[in-house]
Amino acid sequence: MGRDNFSFDAIVVGSGITGGWAAKELCERGLKTLLLERGRPVEHVKDYVTANLAPWENAHRGNLTRADVERHAIQARHFSFREQTKHFYVDDLDNPYREIRRFDWIRADVLGGRSLLWGRMSFRWSDLDFEANARDGMGPDWPIRYRDLAPWYEYVERFVGISGRTEGIANLPDSVFQAPFPFNCLEDHLKAEIEKRYPNRHVIHGRVANLTHPLPGRGACQYRNLCDRGCPFGAYFSTQSSTLPAAMATGNLTIQTNALAHQVLFDDETQRATGIEIIDTATGRTYAYKAPLLFLNASTLGTTQLLLLSRSRRFPNGMGNDHDQLGRYLMDHPRTATVSGTIDAFSDKYYFGQKASGYFIPRFVNLRGQEKEYLRGYNCQGNADRPRKTAQEIGTELKAALSEPGLWQAGMRAYGECLPYADNRVTLDPTLKDKWGRPTLAIDSRFRDNEHKMSADALITMQEMMEAAGLKDIRVNGGTSHPGNANHEMGTARMGVDPKTSVLDKWNRLHAVPNVFVTDGACMTSSASVNPSLTYMALTARAVDHAVRELRKGNS
Repeated sequence: MGRDNFSFDAIVVGSGITGGWAAKELCERGLKTLLLERGRPVEHVKDYVTANLAPWENAHRGNLTRADVERHAIQARHFSFREQTKHFYVDDLDNPYREIRRFDWIRADVLGGRSLLWGRMSFRWSDLDFEANARDGMGPDWPIRYRDLAPWYEYVERFVGISGRTEGIANLPDSVFQAPFPFNCLEDHLKAEIEKRYPNRHVIHGRVANLTHPLPGRGACQYRNLCDRGCPFGAYFSTQSSTLPAAMATGNLTIQTNALAHQVLFDDETQRATGIEIIDTATGRTYAYKAPLLFLNASTLGTTQLLLLSRSRRFPNGMGNDHDQLGRYLMDHPRTATVSGTIDAFSDKYYFGQKASGYFIPRFVNLRGQEKEYLRGYNCQGNADRPRKTAQEIGTELKAALSEPGLWQAGMRAYGECLPYADNRVTLDPTLKDKWGRPTLAIDSRFRDNEHKMSADALITMQEMMEAAGLKDIRVNGGTSHPGNANHEMGTARMGVDPKTSVLDKWNRLHAVPNVFVTDGACMTSSASVNPSLTYMALTARAVDHAVRELRKGNS
């Protein structure tokens, strides 16, 4: 965009899953909206440069070079950072942060953010999750309940497209579904055997934001399993495939890439935010954009860093940080090692393509009181397939052997709920700065005894379920993830009723600055055990609806 227009009705910082939703909703309600993205532009289809490459067409066959790892030392800790995807990720040398304890901050640096990279697992929360803090006293209560968000879940699901099946499980509410990706024969077997042995456990289809039937402007999944390279078919939900085209169609959207938000501007007289100051990452120059309504969606830690940097006479410790709550209660899901095994059965069967989801076992522990020695619980996720036969031959015998399928195998891992701890926190580092001179974050976060006990129990339980289903050669591969590596970081600007114990109100609005909204993962008050992105989207749509109503009443 040109530099001749610096005033808008609304500004959105960040273009990932929630930023895209905020932009869409604001534009469709008639607001001239500026979408600021720190990263480079990525055009749908055209810029998915590795989406159709065969393995041998990658210079390093998908592997990282030494230079890649040196430049992206943090990003390379995550399994998704590979030769085919590295161009979507942040440069760690230009964007350092201090790890007081290890925290894997996995970040995109492109228009669309991590909506191009997410795993797409999409689940509603239930009141088991929204009431958890109040029930066991671990942290202040959520200011909302499931009934507040249920209509907004439905609203976003109809647009996103969630594949799955109605199950009627109380602690995992059903969504508006497209048809699920079908189970293969071993997944059907696991479902039958586990549910027969454990009546309180449900083996259901994974619920994913991948289309099994086309939606306007988007095609159905092609069963390629190359999602994180960018989907040219628009079959998975992303900013590029979905919310951005909807926002652009209104004529109300302006996009500014290479725009690193540096601070939220504040007027001491009106006690309102007035806009965003950005650093142009290409030139180093600063610009200020003005709007009466601001949505901060720069990702959990990016948004909190922006608020901490937004200091003024009124907010000497960061915007909205009157009670030292900003930056606290950082959470991520502890993800266990993978439990896998094989089965000597179904030798006459194979499967079709590379589907986008496998099976999911919703939380089944601590549902009717404290049944375990830890609080809350975990879910299990996995899939089954039939790899090529292991071969020891060489030459033509090797080629012949590799054309034969081997034994069926299944894998499973658990995602647990991390409790909110006040001293799992981020602060501004006093000395370390990024390439553009901004103070970076110091991150001090760890999993505690509750998470370790939960993960240990989950590993034992998953092995028992594999054995009950008749699998053999059961193995445990890897270890429990470090904080951040599950890519579900949450908290640090939590919602709540009391400004002394929270940063945001029930509408995702800063208690102290009523025209600033935060609807990315920073807003979360607890973490549940299921993937959080669908909840972020519903919270965003709900918050925009409220914000625009208040704006038109003159209350923001």
